[in-house]
Amino acid sequence: MSWAEAWRIARRDLNARFKGLRLLLVCLFLGTGALAAIGTLTAAIEGEIASSGQELLGGDLEIELWQRALNPEEDAALAEYGSLTRGYRLQAMARNGDQAVPIGLKAVDDAYPLYGALTLQDGRNAGAPASGEAWLDRGAAERLGVGPGDTIAIGTRSVTVGGIIATEPDKLSEGFQLGPTVIVAESLPEAAGLLAPGSMFQSKTRVAFDTPRDPQDVRDELEDRFPEAGFDFRTADRASPGADRFVSRMSEFLTLVGLAALVIAGIGIGGGVTSYLDARRQAIATLKILGATSTDIARIYALQIGAAALVGSLAGLLVGVAVTPLLAVALSGLLPVETGLVVDPLALLTALAYGLLVAFVFAAPPLLRARHFPAMALMRARIAPLAQDRQALIAVGLGLAAIVALALLRASNWQLSGLFLLGAALALGLLALLGLAIRKLAGALPRPNNPIARNALANLHRPGSSTGALVTALGFGLAAFVLLAAVQSAIDGNIERRVPEQAPDYFVLDVPRDSIADFEALVREEDPAADIRTVPALRGAVLAFGAEGAMTRTAELEEIPDGAWALRGERGLTYADGVPPGNTIVEGEWWGPFHEGEPLVSVDQEFAEAAGLEIGDLLTFGVLGTERTARIANLRTIDWESLGFNYVFVLSPNALDDVPHNLAATIELTPGTPTAPILQGLVREFPSSSVIEVGGILEQARTLLEQVGLATLAAASVAVLAGLAVLLGAIAAARAARTYDTVILRVLGADRRQVLMMQLIEYGVLALALAMVALGLGSLLAWLVITQLFEFDWLPDWGEIFAVLGMGLAVVMGFALGGSLPLLRAKPAQALRAL
Repeated sequence: MSWAEAWRIARRDLNARFKGLRLLLVCLFLGTGALAAIGTLTAAIEGEIASSGQELLGGDLEIELWQRALNPEEDAALAEYGSLTRGYRLQAMARNGDQAVPIGLKAVDDAYPLYGALTLQDGRNAGAPASGEAWLDRGAAERLGVGPGDTIAIGTRSVTVGGIIATEPDKLSEGFQLGPTVIVAESLPEAAGLLAPGSMFQSKTRVAFDTPRDPQDVRDELEDRFPEAGFDFRTADRASPGADRFVSRMSEFLTLVGLAALVIAGIGIGGGVTSYLDARRQAIATLKILGATSTDIARIYALQIGAAALVGSLAGLLVGVAVTPLLAVALSGLLPVETGLVVDPLALLTALAYGLLVAFVFAAPPLLRARHFPAMALMRARIAPLAQDRQALIAVGLGLAAIVALALLRASNWQLSGLFLLGAALALGLLALLGLAIRKLAGALPRPNNPIARNALANLHRPGSSTGALVTALGFGLAAFVLLAAVQSAIDGNIERRVPEQAPDYFVLDVPRDSIADFEALVREEDPAADIRTVPALRGAVLAFGAEGAMTRTAELEEIPDGAWALRGERGLTYADGVPPGNTIVEGEWWGPFHEGEPLVSVDQEFAEAAGLEIGDLLTFGVLGTERTARIANLRTIDWESLGFNYVFVLSPNALDDVPHNLAATIELTPGTPTAPILQGLVREFPSSSVIEVGGILEQARTLLEQVGLATLAAASVAVLAGLAVLLGAIAAARAARTYDTVILRVLGADRRQVLMMQLIEYGVLALALAMVALGLGSLLAWLVITQLFEFDWLPDWGEIFAVLGMGLAVVMGFALGGSLPLLRAKPAQALRAL
C-alpha cells in the first residue's frame, strides 16, 4: 500500500472534528502555544535591544568612572571619535517640606540625549533641564507630593519641577538605583555640594561616532592609551548587560519549563493515542484479516495521528503569536518590547519541532504495538493487554535524544540547560519509581472486606492501571506548587523573623569625615542608645590579580570566571584595623592596628576560590585614576544576610587612607524610637548625604519576591495543567475497560452511589499518595534552594504550604470525578451490546 492509498483510507476514517484525538490536540496546543509565545516574546525583546542599542545606551560607546570625571586629556581623546554628552549619576535626597525621599539623581548636559528622545507627560520633547529646573519620574513626584511648578530641594539647592518624565530613552541602561529618577542640569550636583572630594558619584561620558566604527576597536585604543585610568566601558551592542542576561535566563528557564510541561503532557498524548487505537482495535484487526500488512497499518494511523498533531501544533503557534502582544504590554514598563504583532520564524519552527517530536515520542509505543501484533491478539487486547514493543523503546530514545539536542543547541548556556534537563529527568524518573512503588504497595495491602473499597484499591494496581503515569505527571506539577510555596514562605520567614533583628534602620551614604562627631551627636540627641557604625566608603576596580610576577590584567580576560563577579567593573572598597563584624577569618592572619608595612588586603573566600587567588598573591586596584597594589593577607567568610556593610575587599588603612573619601554609616535605633525626627534632622543638617530607610529596601525585596513568585506560579500552573491533561488521558484510555467494569457491577446490583463511592475512594487514595509524593519532593527541593543556594534558615510556613497543596489536590479530584461521570451514565444493555 502506497502512502497515497494509506492517506485515502486514513482521511476517510479520520473524523473532521478529530474525535478520539482531541486530547492529543489539546496537549500539543497548550505546549506549542506556550513555547511559541515564550520564543516570540524573547525574540522581540532581543531584537528591540539589538536594534535600539544606541538609544538604550545613549551613544555608541560609554565610559563610566566612579568619584571622578574624565580629565581634559581623556575627554579630548574621546572627543576625537565624535560628539560627546557628559553627566553624573548618584544617590541623593529630594525634599519637599518635611517629606524626604531617596532618588537616583541624573545630571546631563545640553547634548543629551545623543540618540532617542526624552519626552514629558505634557507632550514636550526635552533635553537637559535649565539650571534651576528638574524633570521628575512619576514615582518621585507622587512620593514628594509635587507637580509641575512646585519647588523641591536637592542637596543645598532648590529647583522647580519643570515636568514629569513620560519616556526616558536610556533608562534601561542606567541599572538599579535606590529611588526614582530625577533629571537635572550637569552643573547642579556640584553647585548643591554633592560632588565634594570623596563623594560617591559616577560620571558617564557617551560618544556618538562621527563615522562608522567598531566600538570594540575604539575601546582597545583608549585602553592602550590610558591603561591606568580604570575605564568601565559599555557599547551599544551591549547597552544593558543586566537586561541581556535577564532576558536570556528568563527565556531559557521558561523554555525549559515549557518543554518539561510538554513532555509531561506527552504522557497524556500517549494515553490519548492508546485510547484512540484501542477504540479502533477491531478496525485494525479487520484490516489485517483483509490483507493489510503491519507497514500499512502503521502508515494509516501514523498519518491520522500526524495530521492531528500538526493541526494541534499549528493552532498552538497561532495562539502563541496572538498572545505575545498581551505579554508585551505587561512587560512594557520593564523591558523594551514593541506591543504590536511579532512573528519570529525560528522561534515558531522551534516550538513546532518540540511539539511534533513530543507527539512522536509518546505516540510511537501504542502505534508500534498495534503494528506488530496479529489480529487475534488485537481482538483479545481487553482481556489480554498487549506487551511492550522493544522497537518502541528505540523510537522513544531517539525522539528524546532529538529533543535534548534541540534544547541544548538553542541554549546560550548549554551547561545550565543540560543540568536543568538532567535534574528534570531525574525528578521524573524518581516519580516514575514512586508510582511503581505505590502500585506494588497497593497490590500487597490486605484486601478490604468492603467490596467497593476492594475494587477501588484493585484499580490502583491491576493490569493497565494508570497509577504510575498519574503519579509521575501530577506529582511533578504538585511538587512545583509545594516548591513555590515553601521557597516563598521560607524567604518571607527569613525577612520577617531574622532581618528585623539584624538589619539597621538606616543606611547613610556620603557622611563627611570631618563631620562625623556632629552626625553622631544629632542621632544620639534623639536616641542616646542608638547603635551607629561607620566605615570608609570608596570605589575601585580590580585592574590586575595573581601571583607576583605573573599577574593577569582584568581587561585582557575574554570572560570573567564564574563566581568572580567582583572582577567586573568597579566595586566597593573599604579599610579597617580589625575584622569587620559578621566576618570570620578562615585562612591567614589579620594585620594589627596601626599597620605600616606593605599594603595588605583581605578577600572573600568564595571570590578567591573562583578567581584562583591564594594568600600572598597581589591585587591591583584602580582608585580615582591611580593604581594601588596590595598583597592578600587572609581569606574570610561574610555573613551577607546581616544587611550591614559587607565588602569583598577590605584593605589595611595605609593602602587607602590618603585617598579622598567619605564615610558610610548604619543607624540601629532602640525599639520604640520615633524615626521621623532623626530622618528630618539628617536631611536638614547633611544635605549632601543620602539617607536610605531599610524598610523601603525590604519592601522592594518583597515586591520582587512577589513578581518572581507570580512567574514561578505561572510556570507551575503549566506543569499542573499538563498533569491534568495526563489525568484526562488516563481516564479516556481506560474508559472502555472502566465502562465494562461499571456495567458488570451495575448488572450485579451496584447502584450509582456505590459506583461513585468507588471512584471517590480510588482517586482519594491516589490523591493521598500524590500529596505525600509532592510534599516530600517539593519540600526537599525547596530545602536545597533555601539552605544551599540562598544560605538562609529553613523557615517555611507549613500552613501556607498545606493550603496550596490542598487546593491543587482539590483541582485534581474535581477533574478526576468530572472525567468519570460518563461511567455513571452508561446504560448496561447498550454497553453490553457494544462489546
